[in-house]
Amino acid sequence: MTWKRIQLGLIHVAVAMTLVPINSTLNRVMIKELSISALLVGVMAALPYLFSPIQVAIGSFSDRHPIFGWRRTPYIFIGLLLCVFGVIAAPHVAYKLAENRGLGILMGVLVFGAWGMGYNLASVSYFSLATEISGEKGRSRTIAVMFFMMIVSIIGTSITLSKLLEEYNPDKLINSFLIVGLIAFVFGMIGTIGLESRKAKKEVPEEKEESQTWGQLYKIISQNKETVRFLVYLIILLTGVFAQDILLEPYGAEAFDLEVDKTTFITAIWGTMFLVSLSLGSIFENRVPKLRQAKIGAWGGIIAFGFIVLSSVMISPIVFYTGVVLLGLATGLSTVSNLSLMLDMTISGNIGLFIGVWGMASALSRLTGNLMSGAVRDIMTKLVGNPIVGYSVVFMIEIGLLLVSLFLLQRIDVNLFKKQVERQMPLIERAAVSSEV
Repeated sequence: MTWKRIQLGLIHVAVAMTLVPINSTLNRVMIKELSISALLVGVMAALPYLFSPIQVAIGSFSDRHPIFGWRRTPYIFIGLLLCVFGVIAAPHVAYKLAENRGLGILMGVLVFGAWGMGYNLASVSYFSLATEISGEKGRSRTIAVMFFMMIVSIIGTSITLSKLLEEYNPDKLINSFLIVGLIAFVFGMIGTIGLESRKAKKEVPEEKEESQTWGQLYKIISQNKETVRFLVYLIILLTGVFAQDILLEPYGAEAFDLEVDKTTFITAIWGTMFLVSLSLGSIFENRVPKLRQAKIGAWGGIIAFGFIVLSSVMISPIVFYTGVVLLGLATGLSTVSNLSLMLDMTISGNIGLFIGVWGMASALSRLTGNLMSGAVRDIMTKLVGNPIVGYSVVFMIEIGLLLVSLFLLQRIDVNLFKKQVERQMPLIERAAVSSEV
């Protein structure tokens, strides 16, 4: 079972590796070096979340339509191929966007759309396979191994890209994306080969669909006002946390003239601080109530964005990196503490439902955050003529959203958050479940 968990982790690593160059390097190059609209970059980055509702259909379809006796492996393989194709082709699209906007947009929709489709196709398939191989009791432990491997791979990929791009030029960018894509493909193939047992067609069971559509989730959720409040709170909180996703690296470039390798390294800092926050959370978990942890996470995000805004005023990279460190810590603590609250809710006792709620809130928040941040940055830059002001306004909006989330958290009846499960899910497992979107 240990090797199978590692194999599943390698597939998760492979898909995550294709995300890092696009979200942490290409967005900076597109916005800073190529002067492409941040809103357009946000639209491209949002495609995976726009496609996320199809995961239910993908899971149901693969249940009923095995290929040569495999229900998950072919879909994982197709998804991995699309992700690898997307990351290899992405820099070509970026440069085409700069040369020919119309053709570039068409190519961008196809390439980023392919990556987004591959991400959803692969992830729902390997998470389903993780459940089938591990069983219900071993599932969270398997997901935890996958999650830990993913975070380490994000840190490693970011560091590798930073080394490859010490001297940036278009050819080096294209080659570095090619290298990451090929390594991801190799990891994915090692993870896939021999993982799933092949069955004859008559042996493949017809399974009922366990996943719920967004419409079904909302119908169940809307029946309880307290749950609606919590969902609204989550969307506002996560939008406040994630809206910086496409802007942090180009902000570092605009404000401090950081080279591509330096801004790419920001992702490694975030991943490291996320793991540190899990370690600290494990130490203080039984001493600090989850509600207080959620508040600390939100306040940490507010302080982090404050440092990031202040850094451009002071023209201090040290202050900027301090903000990035705090943001990584705050993101980890806020993510895990809020998922803990949701897992402990006594409204229905249906943990699967609330994982679905988390997925809905996360996808909507990332989609909204990417589009909002890109649009605000572009509008303010055009109005004021200073891109730093555009970025700063976005970060201040995020501070405002986090303050609103704190106000909403105060209005939620904390008596609904009581321990419901016999075994308290370890912190790393809760963090892993939170990434399963």
